[in-house]
Amino acid sequence: MDWREELRALLPHERFTVNATELDRHSRDESYHTPHAPDVVCFPETKEEVSRILRFANERRIPVVPFGVGSSLEGHTIPYRGGISLDMTRMNRILQVYPEDFLVRVEPGVTRTQLNKELKKYGLFFSVDPGADATLGGMAATNASGTTAVRYGVMRDQVKGLEVVLADGRIIRTGGSYVKSAAGYSLTGLFVGSEGTLGVFTELLLRVYGLPEAIVAARVSFPTVREAVATANSLMQAGIPIARVELLDAESIRQINREHESHYEEAPTLFLEFHGNEAGLAQDLRFAQELSAENRGGSFFFEKEEEARAKLWEARHHLAYSFIHGYPGRKMMLTDVALPLSELAGAVELARKLLDQYGIPGGVLGHIGDGNFHTVMMVDVEDGEEMKRAEEMHAHLTEYALDKGGTCTGEHGIGVGKIRYMRREHGEGVELMRAIKKAFDPENILNPGKIFPQEESGR
Repeated sequence: MDWREELRALLPHERFTVNATELDRHSRDESYHTPHAPDVVCFPETKEEVSRILRFANERRIPVVPFGVGSSLEGHTIPYRGGISLDMTRMNRILQVYPEDFLVRVEPGVTRTQLNKELKKYGLFFSVDPGADATLGGMAATNASGTTAVRYGVMRDQVKGLEVVLADGRIIRTGGSYVKSAAGYSLTGLFVGSEGTLGVFTELLLRVYGLPEAIVAARVSFPTVREAVATANSLMQAGIPIARVELLDAESIRQINREHESHYEEAPTLFLEFHGNEAGLAQDLRFAQELSAENRGGSFFFEKEEEARAKLWEARHHLAYSFIHGYPGRKMMLTDVALPLSELAGAVELARKLLDQYGIPGGVLGHIGDGNFHTVMMVDVEDGEEMKRAEEMHAHLTEYALDKGGTCTGEHGIGVGKIRYMRREHGEGVELMRAIKKAFDPENILNPGKIFPQEESGR
């Protein structure tokens, strides 16, 4: 009997499909990487179903690739070796909120917007905010970040515990609701950022925060990118408790104006947000304006009302889609590097220079408060010469970041797009990572072909 027919018997009919439309939807993510369809798509609703599927796949060495909403940017969820696409979106319950502990327990298919809507009833919020309305399981798998990481940290800082199904079907729990622990290895930290290569998350215990008493957003423009970056560094060095520090170059602002019919000054711009109490914020805002003026910053435009703030940050979060809509027929190649703050200005200037030099439409933006920035390249994937130039530019920027003590990815992850830089960045550490992978997944069924260069197993 064909293994697909055997697998079909493990799930209700409506949660197993070989429908061409569904196979195509699970063959791609938001990146430019070449799609590849799975053999089947499964939609589990319980940890027991996940366990049965993985045990079945492990016994037959069938690849399994976890899938959320497909918003990743380095080909993480593309099943290049076929097999099972494990769609986790039906496991989307918020299981319990613990207001006094500032914790929440959720299933992996819950999205960040869904969670924050529920948390608002308790005067709480979840801090990590990637541009897409991603699933929390996917965000943990890629150690997602976003605009608020400069104050609250990245996904790894928020995940306090996990329920994980291993490749052979065993179910384990890691971490817990305690504030700290010195009991053994941090398995939770190991799983977060593992990109579906070590296990499948079926529950997450997450840290949440009290809603600030007062929030003020602002934007301010500068003559050059260097002066904008210098201001961001000054804000950090001054110890102002700023929640968001986002840079957008002139082309990015131009794209926002086109897409959202706004009228922002088309110059390098910082989008800022301050969290605190009324008295403290007033002082922080005055100090921020003084620091900005020292770097020839223009007037601050403040947004205090929730609707106006939401509009500002919607424009920033949807900037990638603004570029996609602005260049129909092209695909988005989005670089993602992070550098020490002292090296950031030179890298951002280089990115803008390379876009112009290579003749590739795009923009530079990023979470510069924590040294992470992106370069959007809108490419014609059918134009071999242009793709070659784009790859050269991508490599140039990444090598520059590594030369300056940075990393090849600050938040997007490795997937398939950054594999070539793993050994350059980690050296012999790659072999230790590979040994961990083999210990957790000896048959190499979990998202094979991702993260590691030239897997010796060949599977």
